[in-house]
Order: sequence, then structure tokens, then C-alpha cells
Amino acid sequence: MNQKTLIKEKIINYIYTLSNQPVVFKDLLSANSHYNEKMYVDPGKLGFRMNIMKAYTVYLVLSTLVIMPLIGLTHYFLKSIDFHFSVLWAIIITSAIFIGFNFFRAWIRDTITLKLIKKAWLIHFPYFPYYKYSQKVENIYNESLKSEISKKNLQLYVMDKLIEKSQ
Repeated sequence: MNQKTLIKEKIINYIYTLSNQPVVFKDLLSANSHYNEKMYVDPGKLGFRMNIMKAYTVYLVLSTLVIMPLIGLTHYFLKSIDFHFSVLWAIIITSAIFIGFNFFRAWIRDTITLKLIKKAWLIHFPYFPYYKYSQKVENIYNESLKSEISKKNLQLYVMDKLIEKSQ
């Protein structure tokens, strides 16, 4: 595991609380379908919850690590220009920091969503690699919704169709 992945994992483990309960088959199919469509995945289906104060703390540290060196580099040039430009740039940078938190939150949520989908995938589809079969399973799940397959028969339906399509 490289350094970047290790840091990302530590951030995820710090920010999120994960449930010990396994992901239900139908919830995995729904989450996979939403994730592939770039839609919001309900955290309750995958069993995770964000601690917003911890997310703010991590974002504060990360943004400080980026902003402070930039301030140090640009201070020499900005001290000699008109005060009004400095105020304008302070407003722009402050806005970028606050807007950046929403991007950070979406990125970290997408990261934990994919991680938990892959983890549940290994339990429910151990012989079908995620990246190869996630789109096929999504299509089968969408067909099952149109065909109004009962929750009781869903797993059998999906597995039969998946085996049929992989041959």
C-alpha cells in the first residue's frame, strides 16, 4: 500500500463510523446501481455515518497545509500592492476554502461508498470481479425492478441472469 492510500484510509477511518452489520443483498444492488449512475448513495444502506466535526477538523488541517505555504510565497508580492487587491484576494480565497469543503465531503463520501460496495461485493459475488461485473449486475437489477421480482427471489434471479450472461 502506498503512502497516499495509507493517508486516505486513515482519514476515512477517522471521519466515518462503520456498522458491524453486513450489507443486505438488495441494498448492495441498489447502492451499486446508484453509484454507477453517479447518484447519491444512502449511507444507511451501506452502514456508515460521517462525523461532521471530524470532517471539518481534517479539512482544516489539509487546507492549512496547502494555504500556509502559498501565503508564505505570495506575501512578499502582495504586501507591495494596493490594499484593495489584498482584500479582494482574501475574499476569493476564503470563498474557495468554504466551497472546497463541499468537494472534499463529496470526494470522501464517494471513496467510502466504493470501498464498502467492494467489501460487500466480495461477500455476495465472490466469483465475479467488481470492475468487470458491476455494470452487468446493475443492468440485471434494473431488469428485476421492471419485472417486479420479489425480494425473496431477487438473489436467485440475479445469480441466474449473471451466470447466463457470463457464459
